[in-house]
Amino acid sequence: LWFEEPVPPDSPEEIAKVARATSIPISAGERLTTKYEFHQLLKTGAASILQPNLGRCGGLLEGKKIASMAEVYHAQIAPHLYCGPVVAAANIQLATCTPNFLILETIQGWQGFHAELVKTSIKFEGGFIIPPTEPGLGIELNEKVALANPYTGSELHLEMSSVPATLL
Repeated sequence: LWFEEPVPPDSPEEIAKVARATSIPISAGERLTTKYEFHQLLKTGAASILQPNLGRCGGLLEGKKIASMAEVYHAQIAPHLYCGPVVAAANIQLATCTPNFLILETIQGWQGFHAELVKTSIKFEGGFIIPPTEPGLGIELNEKVALANPYTGSELHLEMSSVPATLL
């Protein structure tokens, strides 16, 4: 489907070199945080598929701005997900109102903690996600579960590393 971030996304000129050398669509953006960074990917021709993480890039409004900017460049979006059901619900809302939406990353099955974190589960049918009809994001956070499981880490899982993962 695509070649994801062949080089770190903070080097759009280098990603663009890869994009020019292959017919495989290049995707990038899951670690980016501003629409300006996404614009650099588009302006340089580095990526034709953007993967904004709504939990990192400013939420739904910024995600919609990124998607609209991508549309001007004839690029698509495939919202990145590794944050849980709240960001997943936001991604679903973005997908339903975005003409250049390609595909939605998701956690298959929504079991265990992710399932407990919301009172109503994200619905799957025949390999598709069924957009909720409830107000807002269409889910209700189980605050008791959230409060009982506070984040205690000190780093984000997608922080940039100056050392390739193969050398760690």
